[in-house]
Amino acid sequence: MSEVDTMDEAPAPDEAHRFPCESCGAQLVYQPGETEMVCPFCGHRQDVETAAARAGANVENDFEAALGALSRAAPMEESRVAHCTSCGADIEIEGASHAERCPFCDTPIVADTGTHRHIKPQGILPFTVTEDGAREALRSWLGSLWFAPNGVKEYARSGRRMNGVYVPYWTFDADTASQYRGRRGDHYYVTRTRTVNGKRQTYQERRTRWRAAAGRVSRFFDDVLVLASTSLPKAHADALEPWDLTELRDYSPQFVAGFRAEGYQVELADGYGEARQIMDRIIRADVRRDIGGDVQQITALDTRVSDVTFKHVLLPIWIAAYKFKGRTFRFVVNGQTGEVQGERPYSAWKITLAAIAALILGGIALYLYGQAR
Repeated sequence: MSEVDTMDEAPAPDEAHRFPCESCGAQLVYQPGETEMVCPFCGHRQDVETAAARAGANVENDFEAALGALSRAAPMEESRVAHCTSCGADIEIEGASHAERCPFCDTPIVADTGTHRHIKPQGILPFTVTEDGAREALRSWLGSLWFAPNGVKEYARSGRRMNGVYVPYWTFDADTASQYRGRRGDHYYVTRTRTVNGKRQTYQERRTRWRAAAGRVSRFFDDVLVLASTSLPKAHADALEPWDLTELRDYSPQFVAGFRAEGYQVELADGYGEARQIMDRIIRADVRRDIGGDVQQITALDTRVSDVTFKHVLLPIWIAAYKFKGRTFRFVVNGQTGEVQGERPYSAWKITLAAIAALILGGIALYLYGQAR
């Protein structure tokens, strides 16, 4: 059966994400760190059919073919999406719900009337950190911030619900071969003399001896990770790395039950452009190592890229949003490792009190020093 035939026979978006309990009929949810779905009402457990499957999650898709004929090169799916006008997130909506709150910034959102067709996620990294575990990690992280407003720390202690969201990423593989020309600089020192306050002194002056360099470096890039969302601050999302992508599973909507999934906002071609920037930085570092010496100059660099492949994957992130004086602060927790990142609000009065205390302590120290003389 062709991929196009498979797409045509796919269930409707709402049906594909509904998992009734075999015991009581309520909706099952995925339990982080487990291979089962759990009924929150009667406690019945049911295996996730594809929880142990990993082969499909690691199959690479040809990038050039995808750009040339996107609908045939990668499996597609349709989903109902709500667009947040505040942070720009595109959140998949399940069931008959039309109104939600954005898990990224806590803004009310309304589902679109139609469906969105996009490349289907190929792999998913299931949550292993529970909501309680994520809240404890956030509480510890916020507790280490000296100048955070009390309201932020109270937010962490309040037990308010955190949002578990599967965030979209692209991964890219590529084989590269680069030819370069440049210069290698080796430092050496000569002894010089100078007169200081009427006295002659000797000192070492550093100089650099340059010579031409040329060569070739090659590297295979495996799973260059690119955030496909614009809803989270990129610096915070990138700081959640590393991810253990060897734990990727075949995408299955069962893993998403009880969580949210964000649709990608960075298109495939744009994601590859960012991946190339990451690759180019690493290649330039490889060239500098190959040139050797103390300093290097790269005057020409030509890179041939081949066998480019990609995957669309979903990675687990716990998100908490806190509004302080009209501004939304977001905290994110890696749903696999528990790493915490976030926007750090500062309390003006705490900073002022700290400055006053520092001045008082400085004054006391000067007074004691004066008394001791």
